Amino acid sequence: MRSRLGLPVGLLFVSLLLVHPVFGQTSESSVRAVTVALRAGEFAKALELLRPALQRAPRNPQLLTLQGLAFSGDGRKKDALGSFRSALKIAPDYLPALEGTAQIEYEAGSFEAVPLLERVLRLRPDDQTSHAMLAVLAYKKGDCPTAVRNFEQSGTLASSQPAAWEQFGLCLVKVGKLDRAAAVFQTAVERNASDSRARYELAAVQLMAENPNSAIATLKPLLDGNSSDANVLSLASSAYEAMGNTPEAVRALRQAIVTNPRNTDLYLDFANLSMDHQSFLVGVDVINSGLNVQPGAAPLYVARGILYVQMAKYDEAEADFEKANSLDPKAAIGAVAQGLESVQNNDPDRALATVRARLAKRPDDAYLLYLQADILTEKGVEPGTPDFAAAVQSAKRAVSLQPSLSSARDVLAKLYLQAGENQAAIEQCRKALGSDAKDQAALYHLIQALRKTGNTQELPELVKRLADLRAESTKKEREHNRYKLVEAESLPNAPSQ
Repeated sequence: MRSRLGLPVGLLFVSLLLVHPVFGQTSESSVRAVTVALRAGEFAKALELLRPALQRAPRNPQLLTLQGLAFSGDGRKKDALGSFRSALKIAPDYLPALEGTAQIEYEAGSFEAVPLLERVLRLRPDDQTSHAMLAVLAYKKGDCPTAVRNFEQSGTLASSQPAAWEQFGLCLVKVGKLDRAAAVFQTAVERNASDSRARYELAAVQLMAENPNSAIATLKPLLDGNSSDANVLSLASSAYEAMGNTPEAVRALRQAIVTNPRNTDLYLDFANLSMDHQSFLVGVDVINSGLNVQPGAAPLYVARGILYVQMAKYDEAEADFEKANSLDPKAAIGAVAQGLESVQNNDPDRALATVRARLAKRPDDAYLLYLQADILTEKGVEPGTPDFAAAVQSAKRAVSLQPSLSSARDVLAKLYLQAGENQAAIEQCRKALGSDAKDQAALYHLIQALRKTGNTQELPELVKRLADLRAESTKKEREHNRYKLVEAESLPNAPSQ
């Protein structure tokens, strides 16, 4: 009888029974005869031997536990639970009965095993099996801190079970212990070099830990084997891009798309790569390929619309946003709004009309309210005008609906500065920076407002922060533009939409 961790739990319980005292008048020879039958897998014989013993001592926890083991070995789990629970009613801390009950509940995937296992650990704190079982159950519940703690206390037990070891690694990732997670997956790869799943997970963790070179080295056996796994190719593409090897990133991502042409995320990844390198036409061509396969995929229309914005093709962009919204209004609206944010810089009247049309249907959409205020502000509205009042009201409404929307606070601060309400501007800037410490617009407006109020104490530190942020963004932009994608042909047989 083995648990899901592959442990010979039944034999362990039998051994434990032998070191526990015999209850009542039951002879030790009777107990030994039953345990011999259990060890031999002769469960029917064990039950037969137990019948007269239990007639003589029906409240003997040891005999009831042995009966539970015999029932369990015979596949009669319900009867086994009854026997174990009867033993626990008589002796609540009888360890073999606790473990027998916990084992059956665990095998059934029931969380009722948790309090039982915790009771076992109160009696025997170093029990690796109980720690391992608790870890697996905590993983199933999504409680990774508890899972990690118990996996670490399970000794070598979890590491000997591939599924449990993988769960340990995944939970380490979730709690942010990337180096430890990498070590766990590295061990799995070393134990079985052909385990492509463990190799993929190791590479993913290495990439998350900003070690793309190691990720590629880990993936190399899979890539050298002409991998047809789109996930492997996509991961390799991300690693190559992180290394600065954009040509290989593009090649791997194209191969991934050919391998799995119905995976929408792959096309979106390529669109993002195209955006990063200002190769908008390449991105449009690849999105067209995706739409040829999945003409009802709203995210692809959104992605192509945003690419069209960058190419100043506003009619095409608006048509794509409308199409995305008609296909999936709930999912598309946020991304559509982001695309419209780009439109406003070049055609604010068109953008404002579109945003207002959206607001007529969704008057409490904080992002659209922010966009309305931002477009009006960028149009150059003056204090005292109806449009200025509308912009302030729209920004205030956005902030009240979504206090963490720092971009709306930035617009509101700018409007307050224009109106000479410097303290109100300062308040909005500080709240925006509370949500996003790297908000350059908030920093800039805060510097302006503090200067106007004569409060210059903070200025040196704020100016330095702003300079550092600008240097960081300039560096990122330089890295993004270090290589421009070649305006190559799109994927084979990819007609435009």
